Amino acid sequence: MIPLIITLPLLAAYLVLIVRYHRAWNRGGRLSNRDVGASDSPLPFLSVVIAARNEQDQIAACLESLSLQEYPRSLYEVIVVDDHSTDRTWQVLGEIRHPGLQLRCLRLSDSPAEPVAGKAYKKRALETAIAHAVGELIVATDADCTCPPGWLPSIGRFYQATGARFIAAPVRILAAHTPLGVFQTLDFITLQGITAGAVSQGLHSMCNGANLAYTKAAFEQVGGFRGIDQIPSGDDMLLMHKIRQHYPDRVYFLQDARAMVSTGAQPGWRAFINQRVRWASKAGHYDDKTLFPVLLLVYLTNLLLLADMILAFFDHRAAGWFLLLLLVKTLVELPFVWSVAAFFSQQRLLIWFPFLQPLHIAYTVITGWLGRFGSYRWKERKIQ
Repeated sequence: MIPLIITLPLLAAYLVLIVRYHRAWNRGGRLSNRDVGASDSPLPFLSVVIAARNEQDQIAACLESLSLQEYPRSLYEVIVVDDHSTDRTWQVLGEIRHPGLQLRCLRLSDSPAEPVAGKAYKKRALETAIAHAVGELIVATDADCTCPPGWLPSIGRFYQATGARFIAAPVRILAAHTPLGVFQTLDFITLQGITAGAVSQGLHSMCNGANLAYTKAAFEQVGGFRGIDQIPSGDDMLLMHKIRQHYPDRVYFLQDARAMVSTGAQPGWRAFINQRVRWASKAGHYDDKTLFPVLLLVYLTNLLLLADMILAFFDHRAAGWFLLLLLVKTLVELPFVWSVAAFFSQQRLLIWFPFLQPLHIAYTVITGWLGRFGSYRWKERKIQ
């Protein structure tokens, strides 16, 4: 029963944190909707940058969506850097034609400076794109994402209204209605809600590299990826923290559905775990003193809940207590996740939320551990 007793105060603290994120989510939406309005001021020139590796099946749809933006063609450019693709990505880029779209395609292999020990290829690809960019605002997305027509107008007007130096924006996973697809979607919805709440209230740095914007001046002022360029991941949150240190009041989350990009789910459990381990691997490099206690609280709470779950198989009294704790956790999380899921138009999946709780507890513990002590494969590269 000792794990159960220890779990109580940690779970209570965790649930207080969830309530705080929920309130921040609700408040953040109102603030963002107010700021994304029409303006008579000249629109800024935007540079969309994309690092692409082995995306032969997705890159065409991505660029098609960028060609359909409801933003003046003369006021944005798209720069794609091929990161040593081993498929037909580069050939596909050469075949794409969108008249009027300012599109430039570069190859990282043509760059004279290669990444250190092959670890930071994506950062190097983004640096290459940004070096060629002429826009005052850099807008980053991934090659496997599609963007709605209002994406650039929303980001451009929000930047215009707020004077932001860094903008995180929403990402939606589109998955098949399978156990893995539902699990990925619900997990990602929760992460997006936490991200929006944390950023909008200035709690700590969180974002997703599939939908970011930052000024080129701020990127250069903080030295770009210098100091974090040896880390395989972290082109999003670690950069965000660097910019936030210089501009603590100029970092925002754009909680606007028009600024939402969509991406596909991972095709299998192995690819999904590899992706999440890659995300978790950044934890040891965070310099954000406000984020580490949150990560530790979440991990320890789930670790103790996992211990309680194992104990429940051997002690019927422990089983009763564990089910009660799980019920309380679910009842507090559900309103928050429902609010976020409604924003993404994915609330129909919440019928599975209570049943996936035990799996999510185990997954959080396993990926957190592997992110710190394990290795993973990503885009045919093995990272230790």
